[in-house]
Amino acid sequence: MINYTFPKDFWWGSAASATQMEGSFDQDGKGKNIWDHWFEKESHRFFDGVGPEKTSQFYKKYKEDIALMKELGHNSFRFSISWSRLIPNGTGEVNEKAVTFYNQVIDELLAADIKPFINLFHFDMPMALQEKGGWENREVVDAFAAYAKTCFNLFGDRVNTWFTQNEPIVPVEAGYLYDMHYPNELDFKKAVQVAYNSLLASAKAIQEYKQTGQAGEIGIILNVTPAYARSKHPADQKASRIADLFFNKAFLDPSVKGEFPQELLQLLRDLDFLPKTEPGDLEIFKENTVDLLGVNYYQPRRVKAKEYLPHPEAPFTMEHFFDHYSMPGKKVNPHRGWEIYEKGIYDILLNLRDNYGNIRCFISENGMGVEGEERFLNEEGVIQDDYRIEFIQDHLKWVHKAMEEGCNVNGYHLWTFMDNWSWLNAYKNRYGFVSVDLANHGKRTVKKSGWWFKEVIANKGFNR
Repeated sequence: MINYTFPKDFWWGSAASATQMEGSFDQDGKGKNIWDHWFEKESHRFFDGVGPEKTSQFYKKYKEDIALMKELGHNSFRFSISWSRLIPNGTGEVNEKAVTFYNQVIDELLAADIKPFINLFHFDMPMALQEKGGWENREVVDAFAAYAKTCFNLFGDRVNTWFTQNEPIVPVEAGYLYDMHYPNELDFKKAVQVAYNSLLASAKAIQEYKQTGQAGEIGIILNVTPAYARSKHPADQKASRIADLFFNKAFLDPSVKGEFPQELLQLLRDLDFLPKTEPGDLEIFKENTVDLLGVNYYQPRRVKAKEYLPHPEAPFTMEHFFDHYSMPGKKVNPHRGWEIYEKGIYDILLNLRDNYGNIRCFISENGMGVEGEERFLNEEGVIQDDYRIEFIQDHLKWVHKAMEEGCNVNGYHLWTFMDNWSWLNAYKNRYGFVSVDLANHGKRTVKKSGWWFKEVIANKGFNR
């Protein structure tokens, strides 16, 4: 039996996002975001035709949900502000009903001794700004900085842990390289510009935060997934290095070091894909790095050298550089199709220790989605999700090992607190500590994992 003990001030909690949990998508003055628009236009793309209006109704049930968080021992909770709820057109007038709502959420969390972590952007571009090009448009960079400043001024007296964006690679990859998120452009040059502008927006938001003089800290949340090569063959190793450049270093380096990798810039230059920049940008990046890094980890990325040349007329994608690789014998979550590789979380943390100044970080998302969890109901109506307990334990063991080896890890947040809406997948897979019964007015029931996690928090760890 091994004892895995964590520090007394470790952040234990969960993460969520506005669009995925708030519901009330068209109430109290909220403007449309890209998800509201896309569901309106192409609802058939969404699993079972469930759109963002049917999410978990945190907007109405936040008091009940926060009371449940307190009962389950959470000492921190990361959520996002809906840009289009607070500022319906993305710029201009602030929606006072949204201010009231977010003030109430923050105050309720503080009253429950739960530290609010606020993220400013989680894939939910206001539609009014997307019509101007979204992150393609430099105007939107400044609009985001202004939105961030508004949030700091409204809520910074009580919130001292901020994040600019969650997984900025996802809108780039899903919206501009593949047909997964709106605006489904499939345009590599635009993808590069979107990535650059969103990172510049993050740096400008950090600049705004510093200018407030508030005493908190501000960071970014990145899914810095290791890129494992199929073999030691030089071609496989090169594929891994390029995947790491595009998916990890392109976001880590400007956020933590204040500069872009030279090898990445040379690759983009050779392909004529360099983004448009303006004088002074490099100084903004250099002077506005993050205080804290959120680390999201679900699955590894495995790659190999390309086996066939891409079609010359096909859209340019990452697969021009490498192929994906399915490792024989891998452990898989069959419901999501994702590999389960717990050691990946340790490899990420060692990389941050050795190559990024051992920046303060925490695990900001980790978790597993399972379809049809009602199969695991016991006689008392509680989902017996032992698979989720095992998943969390096995990842925490590697987090603990990384901490023993000097990694600067400050907490662990599960995705997510309660079952929520997952973009095109809607409610297909459930991730929460708490089940949500959509057919019964969104009734909340704590799963076995939620009660187990409460014990982990109370005991500052677990034995295994």
